[in-house]
Formats: sequence, structure tokens, C-alpha cells
Amino acid sequence: MAFYRQVGTVPQKRHTVLRDDEGALLREELMGEEGFSSDSSLLYHRGVPSSIVASEIWDLPDHSTTPNHPLKPRHLRPHRLFDESMSADVDAVTGRRLLLGNGDVRIAYAVGAATSPYYRNALGDECVFIEQGSGVVETVFGALPYRSGDYVVVPRATTHRWVPGELTRWYAVEANSHIHPPKRYLSRFGQLLEHAPYCERDLDGPDEPLLVEGEDVEVLVKHRGQGPGGVVGTRMVHATHPFDVVGWDGCLYPYTFNVEDFMPITGKVHQPPPVHQVFEGWNFVICNFCPRKVDYHPAAVPVPYYHSNVDSDEIMFYVEGDYEARKGSGIDRGSISVHPGGHAHGPLPEAIEASLGKEYFDELAVMVDTFRPLDLGEGGLGCEDPAYAWSWAGRRLGD
Repeated sequence: MAFYRQVGTVPQKRHTVLRDDEGALLREELMGEEGFSSDSSLLYHRGVPSSIVASEIWDLPDHSTTPNHPLKPRHLRPHRLFDESMSADVDAVTGRRLLLGNGDVRIAYAVGAATSPYYRNALGDECVFIEQGSGVVETVFGALPYRSGDYVVVPRATTHRWVPGELTRWYAVEANSHIHPPKRYLSRFGQLLEHAPYCERDLDGPDEPLLVEGEDVEVLVKHRGQGPGGVVGTRMVHATHPFDVVGWDGCLYPYTFNVEDFMPITGKVHQPPPVHQVFEGWNFVICNFCPRKVDYHPAAVPVPYYHSNVDSDEIMFYVEGDYEARKGSGIDRGSISVHPGGHAHGPLPEAIEASLGKEYFDELAVMVDTFRPLDLGEGGLGCEDPAYAWSWAGRRLGD
């Protein structure tokens, strides 16, 4: 994140001596993006962050993918991948099922109540939407409480673990890049501008250090390699606990943003999806469609017009409410629609007439648009509704 925070104990000047109460020297670590040329933070460790005592292969969950070929729109039902009565042992890291992925981003889903292993994604930032549940994300920067409707943004290579307080549904967007607010909402110095649909006071970061003692602590690391999708895993054992940071300061840290704090931008006629954007990464964007007043022109058509994604795949995760444009298609809460580039999509024909005169849409959805085609992961293949592609024609599969 682009605005400065200071948590815990740091020296008055960076790169100078800092000792604890017993006189022991603390170790300074710079965690920074783009070499030394972008956002960073300085962390002060009791132990040595580089000291490991073991490194072994971690066999990742299935990251293989299958092309969307022959090309067609798809409807995924990820709720069907998990039996809630058997989710007590499922965690947010090892329990993820890959729905969709390409060389820029992976979209996964998990339902569980177990504490995850310590984890570090060295490929890119993660933006995890909390569909349902509450708990805490423990990180090297401190603890972050989460609740339903939160986006939890975790910078690349941040050691963390998920500690649910109850059954949680995680919708994870894993980038191979950084994830940040849209550039058009930022000043040239990084402040969120007046026309942005949220501001810095809506973002919650760690408030105090999370100090944990321990030795020989295992951390699962996802990183670049020759595995499916260029992703491999390593089990790295640290000599001392990674959560040994007494203080840090800078502009790089994990944070949460709740979708209730997003202020929708509306207009006299239908507004295009970019007004709903909340984050972006390399070759993809994240948007959210929130409950809102809709178009107020007397002849307005509130549902979207048909549109061809000539440059992108559009992935819509339907979280809550009534989905006016999708009525009659089989889409419901927990559904994910996959509308690929090369196929014109929009509302079902009967939904257009039904929407006329509407003044308010009570719906919540999270959209990911990618600028390279998305392939289907094993989770996506395992929860598809095969009839969806023919719904605009009013037919079921095989008719």
C-alpha cells in the first residue's frame, strides 16, 4: 500500500543500530518491490531472517489446467467442491482448489475451519475475498482480523497463516505481480483522489507487532519453477520463528478492505464495468458490483448491454443478492460465470424487459477480468454446470 505506517519499535534513523532491552542487536530486513525502486518496509527481527535448517520439496495441490476449448461460456459452482460437514480439517492454503488460471493470475476457492500452515507466496501478491466467515491472518507484520466481505491483500513473500474463528469461505486471487488500487484513482505521489470510490481511512493494516517464540518453524513457500503453470513449492524450515519482528515501518504491508466501504459510482445511463474497479495487477483487474441505485434516465436500461470481450476473459463471482441480468440462467449465490474473449455476452433476453423501471440493484459480486485467456483448473472442471452455455438460446444441453 502506498501510505506510510509505523508499528512497534524502530530506530530514529534507518540502517542504524537498534538493540532490545537486554542489549542484543536486532536485525534489519528491507522488504521491497521492484528491486530498490518501489514501495518497501523495514522490519526489525530478533533472529536472523535468512537462517534456515532444512529445505524440501512441497508437493502443491493440483495446479494443472485445461484450455477452454472448444470456446464457450461456463458456469462454475464452487460450493459443490466442499462438504461443510467435512471442512473442519480444511485450511486456506493447502485446501485451495484451483478454478481458473493463466500465466498472470490464478483463482482458487476453499471452505474450511482449520488453521493453515505458515505460508509465503513468492510468486506475487494475493487478494483473498472473504465470502463468509471471520478470523485472523497472522503475519510477520502483525495480526489482521478479517470478516465477511473483506478483501485481504497480502504482499508477495509475506510469511503468514490463516486462523479462522469459524467456518470460512475464501475466494483467492493469486497474482504473479503486485496488486494495488487503480492508477487513475491515485495522485502522482500515491494518495487516493477525491473521485476514488474508497480512501485510505477504509484500509486496515496491522496495529502492533505479533511476537512469537519458536525454533525449527516450517513455512510452505510457493515460488517460480518448472511445475504446472510455472509454479512449484518448497518446505523451508527456519531456525527461529519468522514472527520475531519487534517493529517495522514503510509503505508495504498487508491490509484489509471491506466491500461495504466501497462507494459505487452510478450515472444517468448504464456505467461500464471500470467504474466498479477496486484493484489491479499485471494483465488483470478486480471489480466489485455492490448494492446501488441504478440509472436514472427515464428510458434507461439498467442491466448491461451485450458486449464482446475482445481483449479479456470476464470472471464474475456472485456473492449475495438478486442478479438481475442473470435471472433464468441457473446463476445463484456462490456461482462463478466465465465469459471468455471472443464470445459476446450480456443479460438473458427476458431480463432486459424485467429490469426496466428498476431503481436499485441488491447484488454483490466480485469480478476478475484478465487480459490473457484463462484455462480451467481441476476445481473448475469439477464443479461446472454444462447447460449454461446454451441459456441465451433458451435450451438445455442436448436439446
